[in-house]
Amino acid sequence: MDFDDKIPIYYQIKQYIYQEIIVGHFPPGSKIPAVRQFAVDLTVNVNTMQRALRELIQDGILVSQRGKGNFVTEDQAILQNLRQTVVEKQLSQLYDHLLKLQIEPDEMVTYLSRYIAKRKDDEHEKSTEH
Repeated sequence: MDFDDKIPIYYQIKQYIYQEIIVGHFPPGSKIPAVRQFAVDLTVNVNTMQRALRELIQDGILVSQRGKGNFVTEDQAILQNLRQTVVEKQLSQLYDHLLKLQIEPDEMVTYLSRYIAKRKDDEHEKSTEH
């Protein structure tokens, strides 16, 4: 994993785990790697990994089971809220960037709609080529 020096590593780890949960690499109820192994896998300090996991547990994203490890919550409301939060953060960054380019909100919607339609067409063409 490549880390951005401008953002705390524990925060980047949290974002990484969010993404892994959202895309299904860590499905609801699944056990995540042990702290030490996860730290080795991501090449980070164990204390940094522990901080990220502690915050995920406090947020209800992970559930700690003494002696067994940490598991992704099975609470669908929490997982849906996580997905919405992550998407809104991405949209917020895009919105702010486009505003800096002096693109008005109505124009943003038009551009996004066109972009989505184009991507769907491109993906459809790729799937029919094979």
